[in-house]
Amino acid sequence: MTLWKRHSTFFQPGKKIIGKWHHHHYIIKRKLGSGAVGTVYLCHKGGRDVALKISKHVSSMMTEVNVLKSLTQAQEHRLGPSLIDVDDFVLVDGTTYTFYVMEYIKGDNLRSFLRRHGTEWLGVFMLQLLDDLEKLHQRGWVFGDLKIENLIVEYRPPKLRWIDVGGTTRIGRSIKEYTEVYDRGYWGLGSRRAEPSYDLFAFVIVFLSVFHRRQFSRGKDAKTTLLKKLDETKALTSYQPILRKALLGQYSSSQEMKQEMHALLYNMQQKRQQETKKELLPFVVESLGISVIAGGLYLASIFLVP
Repeated sequence: MTLWKRHSTFFQPGKKIIGKWHHHHYIIKRKLGSGAVGTVYLCHKGGRDVALKISKHVSSMMTEVNVLKSLTQAQEHRLGPSLIDVDDFVLVDGTTYTFYVMEYIKGDNLRSFLRRHGTEWLGVFMLQLLDDLEKLHQRGWVFGDLKIENLIVEYRPPKLRWIDVGGTTRIGRSIKEYTEVYDRGYWGLGSRRAEPSYDLFAFVIVFLSVFHRRQFSRGKDAKTTLLKKLDETKALTSYQPILRKALLGQYSSSQEMKQEMHALLYNMQQKRQQETKKELLPFVVESLGISVIAGGLYLASIFLVP
Protein backbone atom coordinates (compact mmCIF):
# COMPACT_ATOMS: atom_id res chain seq x y z
CA MET A 1 0.00 0.00 0.00
CA THR A 2 1.36 3.42 -0.96
CA LEU A 3 1.92 6.13 1.62
CA TRP A 4 -0.81 8.29 0.08
CA LYS A 5 -3.41 5.51 0.23
CA ARG A 6 -2.47 4.79 3.82
CA HIS A 7 -3.12 8.43 4.70
CA SER A 8 -6.24 8.87 2.52
CA THR A 9 -8.54 9.10 5.55
CA PHE A 10 -6.84 12.38 6.50
CA PHE A 11 -7.97 13.96 3.23
CA GLN A 12 -11.71 13.36 3.19
CA PRO A 13 -14.44 16.07 2.92
CA GLY A 14 -14.81 17.87 6.24
CA LYS A 15 -11.22 17.19 7.31
CA LYS A 16 -9.04 20.14 8.22
CA ILE A 17 -5.54 20.88 6.91
CA ILE A 18 -3.55 23.14 9.22
CA GLY A 19 -0.29 24.73 8.08
CA LYS A 20 2.74 23.95 10.24
CA TRP A 21 4.35 27.36 9.79
CA HIS A 22 1.58 29.84 9.00
CA HIS A 23 -1.15 28.03 11.00
CA HIS A 24 -3.86 28.70 8.40
CA HIS A 25 -6.82 26.31 8.48
CA TYR A 26 -8.31 24.80 5.32
CA ILE A 27 -11.45 22.64 5.38
CA ILE A 28 -11.64 20.08 2.57
CA LYS A 29 -14.86 20.22 0.52
CA ARG A 30 -14.04 17.77 -2.26
CA LYS A 31 -11.28 16.37 -4.44
CA LEU A 32 -10.73 18.25 -7.71
CA GLY A 33 -8.18 15.94 -9.29
CA SER A 34 -4.82 14.26 -9.01
CA GLY A 35 -1.73 13.80 -11.15
CA ALA A 36 1.84 12.58 -11.14
CA VAL A 37 2.95 15.19 -8.60
CA GLY A 38 0.06 15.58 -6.17
CA THR A 39 -3.65 15.88 -5.44
CA VAL A 40 -5.77 19.03 -5.61
CA TYR A 41 -8.69 19.69 -3.26
CA LEU A 42 -11.36 22.34 -3.17
CA CYS A 43 -11.09 23.83 0.30
CA HIS A 44 -12.83 26.53 2.29
CA LYS A 45 -11.02 29.23 4.23
CA GLY A 46 -12.29 32.47 5.68
CA GLY A 47 -15.45 32.71 3.63
CA ARG A 48 -13.90 31.81 0.28
CA ASP A 49 -13.12 28.73 -1.77
CA VAL A 50 -9.51 27.96 -2.65
CA ALA A 51 -7.67 25.17 -4.46
CA LEU A 52 -5.09 23.32 -2.36
CA LYS A 53 -2.48 21.00 -3.88
CA ILE A 54 -0.67 18.61 -1.56
CA SER A 55 2.14 16.10 -2.15
CA LYS A 56 5.22 14.34 -0.81
CA HIS A 57 7.23 15.44 -3.89
CA VAL A 58 8.77 18.55 -2.35
CA SER A 59 11.10 19.49 -5.22
CA SER A 60 8.36 19.22 -7.85
CA MET A 61 5.99 21.20 -5.65
CA MET A 62 8.56 23.96 -5.18
CA THR A 63 9.06 24.14 -8.93
CA GLU A 64 5.32 24.69 -9.35
CA VAL A 65 5.36 27.32 -6.61
CA ASN A 66 8.15 29.16 -8.43
CA VAL A 67 6.10 29.06 -11.62
CA LEU A 68 3.08 30.52 -9.85
CA LYS A 69 5.22 33.22 -8.28
CA SER A 70 6.59 34.10 -11.69
CA LEU A 71 3.08 34.23 -13.15
CA THR A 72 1.83 36.33 -10.25
CA GLN A 73 4.37 38.98 -11.23
CA ALA A 74 2.56 39.18 -14.56
CA GLN A 75 -0.91 39.00 -13.07
CA GLU A 76 -2.18 41.76 -15.30
CA HIS A 77 -2.22 39.05 -17.97
CA ARG A 78 -3.95 36.59 -15.57
CA LEU A 79 -1.81 33.72 -16.84
CA GLY A 80 -2.70 31.28 -14.11
CA PRO A 81 -4.22 31.06 -10.63
CA SER A 82 -2.86 33.45 -8.00
CA LEU A 83 -0.63 31.89 -5.34
CA ILE A 84 -2.05 32.35 -1.83
CA ASP A 85 -0.05 30.22 0.62
CA VAL A 86 2.77 27.64 0.84
CA ASP A 87 3.21 25.45 3.89
CA ASP A 88 3.66 21.95 5.34
CA PHE A 89 1.05 19.68 6.89
CA VAL A 90 2.13 17.22 9.58
CA LEU A 91 -0.03 14.16 10.23
CA VAL A 92 -0.48 12.62 13.68
CA ASP A 93 2.08 9.91 12.82
CA GLY A 94 4.67 12.59 12.06
CA THR A 95 4.55 12.29 8.25
CA THR A 96 5.00 15.67 6.58
CA TYR A 97 3.32 16.74 3.33
CA THR A 98 3.99 19.94 1.40
CA PHE A 99 1.08 21.95 0.08
CA TYR A 100 0.37 25.21 -1.65
CA VAL A 101 -2.88 27.12 -1.95
CA MET A 102 -4.03 28.98 -5.03
CA GLU A 103 -7.00 30.88 -6.35
CA TYR A 104 -9.97 28.66 -7.19
CA ILE A 105 -11.11 29.64 -10.67
CA LYS A 106 -14.81 29.11 -11.29
CA GLY A 107 -16.03 28.64 -14.82
CA ASP A 108 -16.94 26.23 -17.57
CA ASN A 109 -14.84 23.78 -19.52
CA LEU A 110 -13.93 24.88 -23.04
CA ARG A 111 -15.96 22.21 -24.83
CA SER A 112 -19.18 22.98 -22.93
CA PHE A 113 -18.78 26.75 -23.35
CA LEU A 114 -18.37 26.51 -27.13
CA ARG A 115 -21.29 24.12 -27.40
CA ARG A 116 -23.57 26.59 -25.61
CA HIS A 117 -22.26 29.90 -26.95
CA GLY A 118 -21.11 28.95 -30.45
CA THR A 119 -17.85 28.48 -32.33
CA GLU A 120 -17.67 32.24 -32.94
CA TRP A 121 -15.62 32.26 -29.73
CA LEU A 122 -12.94 29.96 -31.18
CA GLY A 123 -10.79 32.75 -32.61
CA VAL A 124 -11.11 34.83 -29.44
CA PHE A 125 -9.91 31.98 -27.24
CA MET A 126 -7.13 31.03 -29.65
CA LEU A 127 -5.79 34.58 -29.57
CA GLN A 128 -6.12 34.78 -25.77
CA LEU A 129 -4.26 31.52 -25.28
CA LEU A 130 -1.50 32.49 -27.71
CA ASP A 131 -1.09 35.81 -25.90
CA ASP A 132 -0.78 34.02 -22.56
CA LEU A 133 1.69 31.47 -23.97
CA GLU A 134 3.78 34.30 -25.37
CA LYS A 135 4.01 35.91 -21.92
CA LEU A 136 4.90 32.55 -20.35
CA HIS A 137 7.59 31.81 -22.94
CA GLN A 138 9.08 35.28 -22.50
CA ARG A 139 9.53 34.41 -18.81
CA GLY A 140 11.52 31.32 -19.72
CA TRP A 141 8.86 28.64 -19.18
CA VAL A 142 6.97 26.16 -21.34
CA PHE A 143 3.52 24.99 -20.16
CA GLY A 144 4.37 21.37 -21.00
CA ASP A 145 1.14 19.61 -20.09
CA LEU A 146 -1.17 21.87 -22.06
CA LYS A 147 -4.50 20.06 -22.53
CA ILE A 148 -8.22 20.78 -22.52
CA GLU A 149 -8.56 19.52 -18.93
CA ASN A 150 -6.09 22.17 -17.71
CA LEU A 151 -8.13 25.04 -19.14
CA ILE A 152 -11.33 26.69 -17.96
CA VAL A 153 -13.48 29.53 -19.29
CA GLU A 154 -13.93 32.17 -16.62
CA TYR A 155 -17.00 34.38 -17.03
CA ARG A 156 -17.51 38.16 -16.90
CA PRO A 157 -16.04 38.58 -19.45
CA PRO A 158 -15.31 35.13 -20.92
CA LYS A 159 -11.60 34.45 -20.55
CA LEU A 160 -9.62 31.25 -21.00
CA ARG A 161 -7.61 30.53 -17.83
CA TRP A 162 -5.07 27.89 -16.79
CA ILE A 163 -5.87 25.84 -13.71
CA ASP A 164 -2.85 23.53 -13.39
CA VAL A 165 0.81 24.42 -13.95
CA GLY A 166 2.14 21.02 -12.89
CA GLY A 167 3.83 20.32 -16.22
CA THR A 168 5.50 23.72 -16.58
CA THR A 169 9.17 23.31 -17.46
CA ARG A 170 12.12 25.64 -17.94
CA ILE A 171 12.91 26.22 -21.61
CA GLY A 172 15.73 23.95 -22.77
CA ARG A 173 15.01 21.10 -20.35
CA SER A 174 13.09 17.88 -20.96
CA ILE A 175 9.32 18.06 -20.56
CA LYS A 176 8.64 16.61 -17.13
CA GLU A 177 4.91 15.88 -17.40
CA TYR A 178 2.78 15.32 -20.47
CA THR A 179 -0.36 13.61 -21.77
CA GLU A 180 0.26 11.33 -24.75
CA VAL A 181 -2.26 12.67 -27.27
CA TYR A 182 -1.03 16.27 -26.68
CA ASP A 183 2.63 15.26 -26.90
CA ARG A 184 4.35 15.78 -30.25
CA GLY A 185 6.80 13.01 -29.38
CA TYR A 186 3.88 10.55 -29.23
CA TRP A 187 3.00 11.54 -32.81
CA GLY A 188 6.60 11.44 -33.99
CA LEU A 189 6.48 15.14 -34.86
CA GLY A 190 9.23 16.43 -32.60
CA SER A 191 11.18 15.97 -29.41
CA ARG A 192 10.14 16.39 -25.78
CA ARG A 193 12.48 19.31 -25.35
CA ALA A 194 10.84 22.27 -23.62
CA GLU A 195 10.53 24.96 -26.27
CA PRO A 196 7.68 27.19 -27.50
CA SER A 197 6.91 24.93 -30.46
CA TYR A 198 6.11 22.10 -28.02
CA ASP A 199 3.27 24.15 -26.52
CA LEU A 200 2.07 25.28 -29.95
CA PHE A 201 1.66 21.65 -31.04
CA ALA A 202 -0.43 20.94 -27.92
CA PHE A 203 -2.38 24.15 -28.61
CA VAL A 204 -3.70 22.60 -31.85
CA ILE A 205 -4.62 19.33 -30.14
CA VAL A 206 -6.58 21.31 -27.52
CA PHE A 207 -8.86 22.77 -30.18
CA LEU A 208 -9.08 19.47 -32.06
CA SER A 209 -10.15 17.86 -28.77
CA VAL A 210 -13.08 20.27 -28.54
CA PHE A 211 -14.66 18.48 -31.51
CA HIS A 212 -13.27 14.96 -30.97
CA ARG A 213 -14.09 13.60 -27.53
CA ARG A 214 -12.46 10.24 -28.13
CA GLN A 215 -8.69 10.03 -28.24
CA PHE A 216 -7.83 9.24 -31.84
CA SER A 217 -5.15 6.65 -32.56
CA ARG A 218 -1.99 7.30 -34.57
CA GLY A 219 -2.79 4.78 -37.28
CA LYS A 220 -0.13 3.53 -39.69
CA ASP A 221 1.18 7.04 -40.39
CA ALA A 222 0.78 9.33 -37.36
CA LYS A 223 1.49 12.55 -39.26
CA THR A 224 -1.04 11.75 -42.01
CA THR A 225 -3.64 10.73 -39.42
CA LEU A 226 -3.30 14.00 -37.53
CA LEU A 227 -3.37 16.27 -40.60
CA LYS A 228 -6.40 14.40 -41.95
CA LYS A 229 -8.18 14.87 -38.63
CA LEU A 230 -7.51 18.61 -38.85
CA ASP A 231 -8.78 18.76 -42.46
CA GLU A 232 -11.98 16.93 -41.48
CA THR A 233 -12.81 19.32 -38.62
CA LYS A 234 -15.08 21.81 -40.39
CA ALA A 235 -15.26 24.24 -37.46
CA LEU A 236 -11.49 24.77 -37.78
CA THR A 237 -11.45 25.26 -41.57
CA SER A 238 -10.71 29.00 -41.37
CA TYR A 239 -7.77 28.39 -39.03
CA GLN A 240 -6.29 25.35 -40.80
CA PRO A 241 -3.26 27.04 -42.45
CA ILE A 242 -2.03 28.34 -39.08
CA LEU A 243 -2.89 25.20 -37.11
CA ARG A 244 -1.17 23.02 -39.72
CA LYS A 245 2.05 25.02 -39.40
CA ALA A 246 1.93 24.64 -35.60
CA LEU A 247 1.48 20.87 -35.88
CA LEU A 248 4.50 20.65 -38.16
CA GLY A 249 6.68 22.81 -35.89
CA GLN A 250 7.02 25.63 -38.39
CA TYR A 251 6.73 28.47 -35.86
CA SER A 252 9.88 29.55 -34.02
CA SER A 253 7.88 31.45 -31.39
CA SER A 254 4.38 31.88 -29.99
CA GLN A 255 4.64 35.57 -30.94
CA GLU A 256 4.99 34.63 -34.61
CA MET A 257 1.91 32.41 -34.46
CA LYS A 258 -0.04 35.04 -32.54
CA GLN A 259 0.70 37.69 -35.16
CA GLU A 260 -0.55 35.44 -37.95
CA MET A 261 -3.66 34.55 -35.93
CA HIS A 262 -4.33 38.23 -35.25
CA ALA A 263 -4.05 39.05 -38.97
CA LEU A 264 -6.34 36.14 -39.87
CA LEU A 265 -9.02 37.21 -37.38
CA TYR A 266 -8.81 40.80 -38.59
CA ASN A 267 -9.33 39.70 -42.20
CA MET A 268 -12.22 37.46 -41.15
CA GLN A 269 -13.85 40.37 -39.37
CA GLN A 270 -13.42 42.68 -42.36
CA LYS A 271 -14.94 40.06 -44.65
CA ARG A 272 -17.95 39.62 -42.35
CA GLN A 273 -18.50 43.37 -42.25
CA GLN A 274 -18.42 43.59 -46.05
CA GLU A 275 -20.87 40.69 -46.36
CA THR A 276 -23.18 42.35 -43.82
CA LYS A 277 -23.11 45.59 -45.83
CA LYS A 278 -24.01 43.70 -49.01
CA GLU A 279 -26.90 41.97 -47.25
CA LEU A 280 -28.19 45.28 -45.88
CA LEU A 281 -27.77 47.25 -49.14
CA PRO A 282 -31.17 46.27 -50.70
CA PHE A 283 -32.94 47.26 -47.48
CA VAL A 284 -31.05 50.57 -47.35
CA VAL A 285 -31.91 51.34 -51.00
CA GLU A 286 -35.54 50.42 -50.41
CA SER A 287 -35.68 52.58 -47.29
CA LEU A 288 -34.12 55.52 -49.14
CA GLY A 289 -36.61 55.06 -51.98
CA ILE A 290 -39.53 55.11 -49.60
CA SER A 291 -38.09 58.19 -47.89
CA VAL A 292 -37.71 60.01 -51.23
CA ILE A 293 -41.26 59.15 -52.28
CA ALA A 294 -42.63 60.15 -48.90
CA GLY A 295 -40.67 63.41 -49.02
CA GLY A 296 -41.95 64.14 -52.52
CA LEU A 297 -45.56 63.52 -51.50
CA TYR A 298 -45.11 65.72 -48.46
CA LEU A 299 -43.72 68.62 -50.56
CA ALA A 300 -46.44 68.17 -53.15
CA SER A 301 -49.09 68.34 -50.45
CA ILE A 302 -47.66 71.66 -49.27
CA PHE A 303 -47.64 73.33 -52.69
CA LEU A 304 -50.95 71.87 -53.86
CA VAL A 305 -52.94 72.94 -50.85
CA PRO A 306 -55.21 75.81 -51.97
